[in-house]
Amino acid sequence: MRFFSTLRRLAVSVSILAPALASSPAHAAALDGSALYWPWALPFIGILLTIAAGPLLFAKVWHHHYGKLALAWSIATLTPLALVFGAPAALAAFVHAALAEYLPFIVLLFALYVVAGGILVTGNLRGTPLTNTALLAFGTAIASIVGTTGAAMILIRPLLRANEGRPVNAHVVVFFIFLVCNIGGALSPLGDPPLFIGFLRGVEFFWTTKALWQPTLLVSVVLLVMFIATDWLMARREPHTAATPPVSIKLEVHGLINLVLIAAIIGAILVSAIWKPGIVFNVYGTPVELQNLARDAVLLLTALLSLWLTPDEHREANGFTFEPIREVAILFAAIFVCIIPVLAMLDAGAKGPFAWLLTAVTAADGTPRDAAYFWLTGLLSGFLDNAPTYLVFFGLAGGDAAELMTKLGSTLAAISMGAVYMGALTYIGNAPNLMVYAIASERGVRMPSFFGYMLWSGAVLTPVFIALTFLFI
Repeated sequence: MRFFSTLRRLAVSVSILAPALASSPAHAAALDGSALYWPWALPFIGILLTIAAGPLLFAKVWHHHYGKLALAWSIATLTPLALVFGAPAALAAFVHAALAEYLPFIVLLFALYVVAGGILVTGNLRGTPLTNTALLAFGTAIASIVGTTGAAMILIRPLLRANEGRPVNAHVVVFFIFLVCNIGGALSPLGDPPLFIGFLRGVEFFWTTKALWQPTLLVSVVLLVMFIATDWLMARREPHTAATPPVSIKLEVHGLINLVLIAAIIGAILVSAIWKPGIVFNVYGTPVELQNLARDAVLLLTALLSLWLTPDEHREANGFTFEPIREVAILFAAIFVCIIPVLAMLDAGAKGPFAWLLTAVTAADGTPRDAAYFWLTGLLSGFLDNAPTYLVFFGLAGGDAAELMTKLGSTLAAISMGAVYMGALTYIGNAPNLMVYAIASERGVRMPSFFGYMLWSGAVLTPVFIALTFLFI
C-alpha cells in the first residue's frame, strides 16, 4: 500500500504542471538539450548520492522514508524544468519518461519478479565453493534465455539458503550480481534491456550471440575462477562445521507452471517486436504503439496468473515479499525522472554540454574509437539506466543497424558489452542488482554499502575489463 501511496504523492506533485493540459499535446514543446547546462544534472546526482548514502548514514530514516526522498528529488527536477522551459515542455518530457521508458521497464521487471518468485527450489544444498560456483555458472548460462531478472529471481533464494549457515557470505551475492544479474545477459535481446532496445532498432536477434559469445565466455570463466578462489579462501577461515557438505544432494523444483509463464513472457516480448499493426496513440506528444500496450497487458496478466496458480506456501517458503520490487519501482521512478535533463543533454550531441563525448569516441578521420565507446558506454551505464545509455551511443555511432552490424560491427559490439557488462559496477547499474541487494539484506546478509560494493566491483571487474579491451576491442 505504501508503494501506491508514494505514486499518488508523485501524481499530486506533477499536478503543478496541470495548466499545461489545456495546451494541445501536438504543440507541447520538446525539451532542448542544447539549452541546458551541467547544473541541471544536480538532482540526478542528488538521487544517486541519496541512494548511496541513505542506507549507510541514516538507515532507519532511509528504510521508512526513501519514497519521500525519491519524490523530493523528482520535484526538484520537474519544477525548475516547468519554470524555465514552460509547463508543456516539462510535462511532455515527464510523460515520455513515464510511458516510453519507465512503464515498459517496470512492468517487465514486475512480471519476471512475480513469476520467478513462484519457482521454489528445495533440497539440502550447502554453500561449498563448488556448489556456489555451479549455481553461479548455471545462472550465468540461463540469463540470456530468461533474462537477468528472471535468472536472478529463480536462483537468489536457493543460493541464500545454501549459504545461510556461513558466517561470511556477502561475497557470494556480490559475484552473483556480477555474473547472473549482468554479464550472463549479453547473448540475446531477452537477456538485458539495452540489447532489446537494439533489437527493436533493427539489430538481428542472433547478432549479439554471434558477436559476443567469445568475450562473454572469457569474462564469465575468469570471474568464476576468481570466485571459486575467493570462496575457497573464505571457507578455509570458517569453522569446519560451516562448510561440511551433506552426504547426498536432493533437489526438487516446485511451481513448474511458472516456467510456462516465463515462456509466455518471452513470447510476448518477441511478438511485440514482430507484430506491427501500425496503430499508435498519442499521449501528450509521446507515441504509444498498440503492440507495446498489448505486450505490457500480457505481462501483467501473466504475473496475476502466477499469483493465482502458484500455491501460497511456495512463495512463503521462498520468503517472497513485494518489498524488493516496491523499492526498485520507487527508486527507479525517481531515477527516470531525474535523468530527463541528463539524457536531453546527451541527446543534443555536439550541440550540448556533453559534446566532449562525441569528440572522445571519434578519431580525427571520423572513424569511431571502439575502446572509448566501450568504456564511456559502460561507465555511464553503471550510473545511468543502461538502456537509454545504450540508445544514446547507438545514435552517436550512426544509428543505422544494418551498418552497425557489418561495417561498424566492432563498434556495436563495444557499445553492447559496455552497456551489459558494466551494469555490474554499481547497485543501480541494472535493476536486478538493486533487487538482489534488497532480497539479500532482507534475509540477513550483511551486504556492502553502495560505495563498498563499488570497491568490490572496481577491484574485481576493472582488471578484467582492461584485459578485455586489449583482447577484443
